[in-house]
This record gives sequence, structure tokens and C-alpha cells, in this order.
Amino acid sequence: MQQLLEWTLSAIRSENSDFSWMEEFRFDWVPPVKSAVARILEGQTVLVLTDPGREWFAHYIMGSINRPERHRPYVPFYPLAQIFPNLQEIESSQDLQLLEDMLEISFPGGYLLWYIGEGSHRYTKIAYRNDTNLLWLLDEQVPGSFTLRRHDPQLDIKLLQLYRLFDRTVEAALFNEVALD
Repeated sequence: MQQLLEWTLSAIRSENSDFSWMEEFRFDWVPPVKSAVARILEGQTVLVLTDPGREWFAHYIMGSINRPERHRPYVPFYPLAQIFPNLQEIESSQDLQLLEDMLEISFPGGYLLWYIGEGSHRYTKIAYRNDTNLLWLLDEQVPGSFTLRRHDPQLDIKLLQLYRLFDRTVEAALFNEVALD
């Protein structure tokens, strides 16, 4: 069984697409992904949240993560905006606390928020409340997050490549092919 950092490098190099850009960022990638995957293996639910510019990506994740032809256990991933359609109306810290209370009741085994989007978007108020959330931020560096550039002409391709790497990491962990300790 390989350690996650070593496994990640092998996974990056095995891709047929131009994914070599990720080799130098794998050190920033592994810690937040390792934490998120460990929580998934513990049975926690992943709530996906994106800014409006990345809504297409949330749809992609939801349509891809649990495809039956994958022949693996299903993992609990749900779009937060569909679970709580009034998300855009959350303003105050009391509203945020009420949302968190609802999520704790709804997911007694625990949950983590996977936020993908601009670091300045209003949804980061939700995402930043717990420092163990999985954050893929655009143009913002926050400890424990993975950062991309919003104006990168290859951003959409990179998001898809990163999703594939994340999905492969989840699968490798599910089948005990990678060590998370």
C-alpha cells in the first residue's frame, strides 16, 4: 500500500492528458484531500457547494461520483444548494448557525463541505466556519485549501482533472490501495 503523496504523483503521471502542471502542486493538494477522504471513509457526508460560475462543476460531480458502472460502493455526496434552496438568503451569523444546526441534525454521522469557487464569494462565510472543510479556492490562499487562478484559460480543464484525481483517490482509499495515515 502506497502513501498518499507517492500514490498521487503516480496518479498524476499516469494520466493521458497534460496534467504535469499538478506535480509541483501535489504538496498543497495532499493534506486537504487526505483529511476529506479520511472523513468520507468514516462515513461522513460531503455537501458540495460552488459559486455561480462553477455550478456546472457541481452538476458534473453529482452526475459522476456514483455512476453504477463504476462498480464500487456509493459515497454520500449531495449538493448543498438543493438540500437548502434558500442558501442565497443566508446573511447573519444566526442564519449560519441555524443552517449548521439543521445539517448536524440531518447528518448525525458528520459532514464536510466541499466548496469550489471564488474566495470572495458570500458562500465562503459558510465554508470558512469549519477549518476541516475541503476548499478549492480561486484567487485566495487560505491555510488547508487548494488554490487555483480564476483567470487561468485552462481553469475548467484543471477542475475536471482535479476532480478525476480526487475521485481516483476516494476509490483507492475505498479499496485500501492508499494509506491515509
